[in-house]
Amino acid sequence: MSPTLPPTASRRRFLAGGSAIAAGLALPGLGARAESRPVLKAGDQKGGLRALLEAAGALDGLGYDIQWAEFPAAAPLAEALNAGAVDSGPIGNAPLIFALAAGTRVKAIGANRSDAYGTAVLVRPDSPLRSAADLKGRSVATNRGSIGHFVTLKAITAAGLQPGDVNLRFLPPADAKLALTQGSVDAWATWEPYTAMAETAGHARVLASGRGLLPGLSYLAATDAAITAKRPVLQDFLQRVARAQRWANQNVAGYSATLARIIGISPEAARLQFERRQQAWVPIDDRVVADQQATADFYAKVGLIKAPLQVAGTFDRGFALPG
Repeated sequence: MSPTLPPTASRRRFLAGGSAIAAGLALPGLGARAESRPVLKAGDQKGGLRALLEAAGALDGLGYDIQWAEFPAAAPLAEALNAGAVDSGPIGNAPLIFALAAGTRVKAIGANRSDAYGTAVLVRPDSPLRSAADLKGRSVATNRGSIGHFVTLKAITAAGLQPGDVNLRFLPPADAKLALTQGSVDAWATWEPYTAMAETAGHARVLASGRGLLPGLSYLAATDAAITAKRPVLQDFLQRVARAQRWANQNVAGYSATLARIIGISPEAARLQFERRQQAWVPIDDRVVADQQATADFYAKVGLIKAPLQVAGTFDRGFALPG
């Protein structure tokens, strides 16, 4: 049975075509008349994809309309994908493994690599904790199955601890941040832009980062149904996202300002998280698949998924990046 969508999903923001998105280039096999325009139900996390596309002017000339749905983290986005409420969305490598192991019928159609520093375990600035080893017997707030969960387990096992040596409290980002600042947990494991927001506001510092621990992979995932029914739309969307990323990498100041405005964070946090991530869309090659398999194997080893998962079949390599 598909899970019930969380309240966040009911508060999704929509960006339909018409006056909001210019009509123009019709895709192969897609009708150009307004009444027959396809609709892409695009999930987003903290406005990241939408901000990127808007800042780069990459939403001009669409042959389809976009219906945006925003989520605070990967878990509710994965639930929406599972329920067919969205066609596609950005998701980190670890939560994608978690979703696939739970039976969600999706595939990764595009891969993104970035510096994993901002996927981190945070503590309050005055915390006595100084390393991942200090987390023994302590409480860490994060989303179950998220990249925050992943970086916590990678950091503590690298420090010689076992998963049972920490007390994990599964909370969404807003609640986890509040728990940290109020002192009801010792640490918060999260990702960008939440890490940069907490740092620049003086609410937290990085105890252990994902740099050297994580492959820095995230994906554009799409449901099997959408891949079958809307493949030309998804191909066009992925190419626009990749071109927009290239533009952003060359226009840091302009993109950071737009990102801050759209998702409601400070310009300092927007620029910090963007500059240090150094994101780039890459082909789904054997290295990507191998890194994803290593993540799946680690999740099976620590008991987060019930059975080993072979990831090769969870990619669709038929989607091309722009030349």
